[in-house]
Amino acid sequence: MPICEIDPWRTQYFESVDCPSDIFIPTEDSDAWTWNPAHRWLYDKLAIALSQNLAAAPHGVAPPRYPVFSKPIYNLKGMGVGSRTLRSADEYLAAYQPGHFWMTLLTGDHVSSDVAIVDGIPRWWRHAIGVASGAGTFDHWEVRAQPEPVIEDGCDAWCRSRLAGYTGMLNLETIGGRIIEAHMRFADQWPDLYGTGWVEAVVGLYAKREWRFDDSSRRTGYSVVLFVPHCARYRHPPADLQRAICTMPGVSSLQITFHEDLPADRHAMPPGGFRVAIVNCWDRAAGNAAREALRSHFDATKTTL
Repeated sequence: MPICEIDPWRTQYFESVDCPSDIFIPTEDSDAWTWNPAHRWLYDKLAIALSQNLAAAPHGVAPPRYPVFSKPIYNLKGMGVGSRTLRSADEYLAAYQPGHFWMTLLTGDHVSSDVAIVDGIPRWWRHAIGVASGAGTFDHWEVRAQPEPVIEDGCDAWCRSRLAGYTGMLNLETIGGRIIEAHMRFADQWPDLYGTGWVEAVVGLYAKREWRFDDSSRRTGYSVVLFVPHCARYRHPPADLQRAICTMPGVSSLQITFHEDLPADRHAMPPGGFRVAIVNCWDRAAGNAAREALRSHFDATKTTL
C-alpha cells in the first residue's frame, strides 16, 4: 500500500493504488518527523507563530495582554489535546505547564489546507473549512471546490522562503489566513473528496518529484463528524448498518474512528467529546442523516465506565 496509514478505518482510500516498494508516504506526524529531519522544525508550533511575527512565548513568559491561546509546543497526536483560551493572568497561572506556549488569539475561519509541494514551491491547493462545535470538536468540515486567495497568496510566500528542498504533501492549518500548525503530510480524513486519481498523483509526487493531477472536475464535499460523550465505552456498528450508511445517496465513505478493543482513555481526544465516526459525503443533509443513524447505535450500545 502506498500510504503509511496506521488507522485501519482509512486504509480504504489507499489499498488499491500501486506504489513503488521504496516509496514511503506519511499520514502520521510521527512518521513525517522521522523521515524529514531537515524540516522537523515545522512541528514546533511556537516557531511557526514566531515565523509570522505573532506574539508568542513559552509558559513562564507571561503574556503582556489577554486573551491568548495556549497549547503544547509539540503535539504529534493532534486532536486539540491540551489547548485552551486564557482570558486573564489568573487563568494563565492556573494553566501553567512546561512544554506549552501562548500565542495571539486569532479570529476568522479555521481552514485546513492540503498543498502539494515541489522543492518548496506550492503546486496544488485544496481547502477545508471546519465548523466548530466547542471544546476542540468539529461538527463538520466543508471541503471546498473554490480557491482561498488570502491563504494561497500569503502561504505561498511563506513556503517558498522556508521549505527549499522539501517535496511532498503539506497540511497547513490557518485561522484568519495565519498559520497555526504545519504538518508534512496530508489530511487523510477526506482523500475520496479530492477526486479520482488524486492518490495516484500523490504517489507520483513522492516517486517522481512532480505533480500531475487533473483537478478540472473538483466539487465541494463534506466530512461530517460524530462526537459522543466521554466516560463510556462504545461498540462498532454492525456490518449491515455500515453498509446501509455507505450506500445512502450522497454519501461517499464511512469511517468508524476508534479501536473497539482499546479503553477509551487510550485514544487521543479533545475535551469536548470522543470521536466515533466520520461520514464523507457530497450532500450534507445525507451526511447529517447518516450521523444520526450512527448516533442512535452508539447511544443504544454504550457501556458507562
